[in-house]
Amino acid sequence: MSSTVDVSRSLLRGSLARTAGFFAFWVILSGLNPADLLVGALAAVIATRTSLRLLPPGQWSFRPIALTQVVLRFFRQSIVAGIDVAWRALDPRLPLRPGFVIYPVRFPPGTARNAFATLTSLLPGTVPAGEDSGELVYHCLDVDQPVALQLAAEEMALTRAIHDD
Repeated sequence: MSSTVDVSRSLLRGSLARTAGFFAFWVILSGLNPADLLVGALAAVIATRTSLRLLPPGQWSFRPIALTQVVLRFFRQSIVAGIDVAWRALDPRLPLRPGFVIYPVRFPPGTARNAFATLTSLLPGTVPAGEDSGELVYHCLDVDQPVALQLAAEEMALTRAIHDD
């Protein structure tokens, strides 16, 4: 009986937090116009209901500091990737050895693997190109670079930030 009450409280807490977050996002986008607040509240409730179906509460535990580190890495990687690709495209002396690297990702198919593929798409000169026998395939501009090591570092950072319960 106690675990049912705990699950209900967790669901209620998660729902309220998500609704507040979606409503705050609405207010940031549209401002505090009283006419828009009712629409924003309705949109927040609909977004919360959808998010609870797509990612039920309790599926992941977040570690705030590690998650912040992943977000900062994400922004840094996107800048570095953009500069690296532009540099390679414009400098004829930089060698390109395009090809594919297969990475045996430890995340099972689903949300965590999709998040990993999204984050790693910003590694300089790499982009996820599909799956082969459950492993992720990456197209690389230079297969002589330590792509697998970079992917392993990103996977470790994401694993520290989120972990499946």
